[in-house]
Amino acid sequence: MAIDPTTQTRQLTTYLLPDLIPANQKMKGSAVVIDILRASSTICSALESGASAVIPCEHIETAQLTRKDFDDDTVLMGGERQGVKIEGFDLGNSPRDYTKDVVENRTLIFSTTNGTRALHRCQTAQRVAIGCFLNRSPIVNWLQQDAGPIHLVCAGTDGKITLEDCLFAGAVAEGLISRGDQLDMNDATRLCLNLYHMSIQHSEGIHLRLLESQGGQNLQHLSMEEDVAFCAQVDVLENVPVWDSGLNRINND
Repeated sequence: MAIDPTTQTRQLTTYLLPDLIPANQKMKGSAVVIDILRASSTICSALESGASAVIPCEHIETAQLTRKDFDDDTVLMGGERQGVKIEGFDLGNSPRDYTKDVVENRTLIFSTTNGTRALHRCQTAQRVAIGCFLNRSPIVNWLQQDAGPIHLVCAGTDGKITLEDCLFAGAVAEGLISRGDQLDMNDATRLCLNLYHMSIQHSEGIHLRLLESQGGQNLQHLSMEEDVAFCAQVDVLENVPVWDSGLNRINND
């Protein structure tokens, strides 16, 4: 059941990079990991397409060792380094490739440059979800099911802040505010919210922002413009992937 947003003020903290999370901080409440281009979008797409689970691995070697625990017909290896599919893996990091006929009933072992690293920085949170524009409203609904603090963790790119992740953090904040939530926001959240408000003044604002972002430019250089357009879609998925840090598995909530 959703909480009553009028009963209390909730703390909403946005971290523009995973490294900005204090090393000794224990997260209370709910965390949303954001890597719009493209890990978040790919994980959400894979699970919506019927993947049994996603096992996120920070390192390629860890993914390869994990692979040995599965039969060939039950598992797929997915991921990238610097935007390019990892050698020997079945799939890269394009959400368009994770279709039902490819991933249904398969466990996905997944490793990316930034997204899986950001996820593992959230181990102390009570609940951890994966968010992107594709499932924005379901993420807002999920956050309203609990009255605790909210942490929005932007993955960034190679230790640098990324526009696309900040834009989605602002979209989540706006989604909560529009439903009447009383939020105590840090300045990073306010910056993201202002970015979102400016962007949506144009009908194609989200797509245009993603194209001009560093992540978007990187994908264009790799001739992956269609991934940018795909990830700019809003509310086309209904699922909320949730990470069980103890089992290191992501499943639909």
